[in-house]
Amino acid sequence: MKIGIQIPEIERHVTWPELWAMARLIEDGGLDSVWVGDHLLYEQDGAWVGPWEAWSTMAAIAAVTERIEIGPLVAATPFHAPTMLAKKAATLDEISGGRFILGLGAGWNRTEFEAFGFPYDHRVSRFAEAFTIIRTLLAEGEIDFRGQYYEATECKLRPLPHTRGGPPLMIGSVGPRMLAIALPFVDSWNAWFVQFDNDPEMARRLLEWVDEQADKAERAGDPVEKTLCVLFQYGDTPLRHNAKNGISGIADQLRALDAFRDIGVAHLQLILDPITIETIEETIDLVRTWQRG
Repeated sequence: MKIGIQIPEIERHVTWPELWAMARLIEDGGLDSVWVGDHLLYEQDGAWVGPWEAWSTMAAIAAVTERIEIGPLVAATPFHAPTMLAKKAATLDEISGGRFILGLGAGWNRTEFEAFGFPYDHRVSRFAEAFTIIRTLLAEGEIDFRGQYYEATECKLRPLPHTRGGPPLMIGSVGPRMLAIALPFVDSWNAWFVQFDNDPEMARRLLEWVDEQADKAERAGDPVEKTLCVLFQYGDTPLRHNAKNGISGIADQLRALDAFRDIGVAHLQLILDPITIETIEETIDLVRTWQRG
């Protein structure tokens, strides 16, 4: 089971030097991946908070690392024209030397949609068209598409991605309609910890349900790879705004890593509360202990 960490989003204000240090620590510490939330703005406890722009951040991380995989959790397709999302993904795949994982979703936070002027209506229908354009351009290098929401008239993607056929695709959703659209084509699937209460047993049932959805979608090829975002709690007081059922203590965290591996999770994206250099170091030590068995 691969293990990565999501870097800070809106937990607190973090500047690039600290993000650089975190990315380098994750790489040098032997973990497998670093993840970036793709959001723009939140209203939280009466205040406006927002992260740095995800694609710029991922490109910078790709340029200062050599080994770890990099991806968004997950990229909201409405934030960019789908042709530009394909262009961004191909560029990041090149900068990273093929280490990029393209996580995609329809978005959910209405606040940022309205503040930045993106349409919130018919998000799944819009996703279906955007996903068709993005995956086709990355895999085939060209498309001629005219839909209800998007057009890509005789569009060609040049240069082609570093990875032949495009970077691996990941769908971040538990919606049946979203899964029906994406599962025939994606390499992996992802869920956030609140969607299974951060509990391995509930996660097991969710993974079984996703397999059922994949069967309904008549997925071709290998089974869809399962990935999960799991909350690890450090300290006695949760600091995340949406912290729920965080797993704390070395013994429970080690048992959780065993449990998620045993139910078939291929890649675990750890959400740390708080997310600091110190908690990343603790997590690296924990994972090393777990790997030694």
